Amino acid sequence: QVQLEESGGGLVQAGGSLRLSCAASGRTFSTSVMGWFRQAPGQEREFVADISGNGVYTNYADSVKGRFAISRDNAKRTVYLQMNRLKPEDTAVYYCAAGREAARGGYEYMYWGQGTQVTVSS
Repeated sequence: QVQLEESGGGLVQAGGSLRLSCAASGRTFSTSVMGWFRQAPGQEREFVADISGNGVYTNYADSVKGRFAISRDNAKRTVYLQMNRLKPEDTAVYYCAAGREAARGGYEYMYWGQGTQVTVSS
């Protein structure tokens, strides 16, 4: 079982930065794929970024590429999302998730945090 707790959300002006953290419990953190997702009001949850267990491989949604950076510290069992040049359309609840490689490729996520609100004012 893995438990995830996000922190670092808040209110920021457009163009500003925030860093989200996700602290994980469980012995399998270093081998778990970790991802960040977000859900804006009235919209479906969408993928933001993910990172492999060893931190070597990362992927980003086109909408955040070049502005957001995902990283992890396996010794601290924490994954981060550095968000720069924030835009009002980045406003959402941000969730971290833990998963594994899927048999047919890609990743599948089994554990989710409660989310942290990010609000970007114009």
